[in-house]
Order: sequence, then C-alpha cells, then structure tokens
Amino acid sequence: MLRVIFNRKGGVGKSSITCNLAAVSAQQGQRTLVVDLDPQGNSTHYLLGKPSADLRDTIATFFDQTLNFSFDKKQIADLVYKTPFSNLDLLPSSPLLGDLEHKLESRYKIYKLRDALESLSGSYDRIFIDTPPALNFYTRSALIATDSCLIPFDCDAFSVEAMYFIMEAIQEIKEDHNQKLHIEGIIANHYHAQARHPRALIASLIEEGLPILPVYLTTSVKMRESHQLCKPVVYAFPNHKLSKLFGELYQVLDTSKQALTELESY
Repeated sequence: MLRVIFNRKGGVGKSSITCNLAAVSAQQGQRTLVVDLDPQGNSTHYLLGKPSADLRDTIATFFDQTLNFSFDKKQIADLVYKTPFSNLDLLPSSPLLGDLEHKLESRYKIYKLRDALESLSGSYDRIFIDTPPALNFYTRSALIATDSCLIPFDCDAFSVEAMYFIMEAIQEIKEDHNQKLHIEGIIANHYHAQARHPRALIASLIEEGLPILPVYLTTSVKMRESHQLCKPVVYAFPNHKLSKLFGELYQVLDTSKQALTELESY
C-alpha cells in the first residue's frame, strides 16, 4: 500500500502527518517506508535527527543516476536508511533535488520513481511519500507512482482554494498517466473544536460531498516538541490526545482500504 501526502500550500502539516501515520503503521508491525521528496527535508530530519544535507546517499542519488550512465549504480534499496524506530525506514531527501529537477523534467524521467518503488513493494507493507508544497516534477512522479493521495487541510479559506486546485490536478494526472489514482481522503489538521469557523467550513465541505476523513487532528505544542526531539509524537508522547488521534486516523484509513480491496476482489 502506497500513499502520497500532498498539498501545494505550505504549513498544513504535511511532513508531520506523513511521519506520524508511518510511525503508527510501524508500531502496528507493518514494514513501513517513508519517501521524502521535499528538498526541504523536514521528514528526513524528523526521522533521522540530522539534516538531509549531511547525508551522502539520498533520493537525489537515485534521480541523478537516471541522468548519467554508470557501471556501479546504486540500487534504490541501497539508499534506504534505518530509523531509530522499529519497522520504520526512510528514503531521505536532499537539497540537490532542486538542482536536478529541470534536467529530469526535460528528459522526461517522470516514470522512474514509479518503477523504483515497484521494486521495493515486496519489502514493505506500507509506503508513505512526503511531497514538496508545489505541483512539480517530484509531486507528479509520486502521484503517477501510487493509487492513493491524502490531502492535509488546515481549515482556512486559502487552504480550500489550494485543495480545489489539487483535486483538479489529480484528476488530470489520473486521465493522462494513472487511471488508478484517487483521493483517499482530506485530513483536517490544526482543528480547533471550540472555534466556529473550522466547524462551519468542514460542515460545508462535507455537504459538498468532499471526502473529509472523520478524525480531525488538533493543534498541540506537543507536535513542535516532537520536532525538536526528532521523534514522532506517537513515540514521544504516546498517551497524548494527538497521538491517539493519529492512531484513530490510521485505523480509519486502514479499514477503508481493506474494505475497498475486498470489494475489488469480487
């Protein structure tokens, strides 16, 4: 099972959601991989405790190899790092991704990530891909590589505009490149239950028929503290309300996916 987490709007908690859902998956005994395609490397730093610029072999190594012939190319599996957390691995990002993007785009390497992740599919039960806050080469590569996209949404008007853009872009990629691609759900993040505006906004989106997932992630200082600790909140503060919400959200996703798989098998 491979999921892409994407929103072109920054600050919606994309990396935090990616890493914490992956951590829940790992806690439940699933062999789990996080792929960090964002040149900022937030997921990489969060899970490894060091900046992506300090790493020699990264996802940028893989993309660079698609541009240059070599007899000693590294396999994608050789670029994966063990994190300090059981069952949780990482394919890290690099600042070099920004330098490579134009070359990759001009030489149409858009399907290379899909092929690479297919080669890893037997080694992992769950793969989560963190993407840049932009609909660029790397985001498109990720959406072509998967059949499922999660959209973090931080309950404001600007995020609604970004979400509609994403939904149109996903539909276009589905029609042109990947017929299986669909939006698995929209994740409400930074939710304030006592505030009127977020409640009204979510209610209106549900009324429109948008796939708002039924677990809303609240704002907590514990998330920022977990970033400083380089330890997902579900590990750092397992009994905190936010950790329990991530567990509930993962259960919703896993249950719906199992139901869909069973339906497709008939």
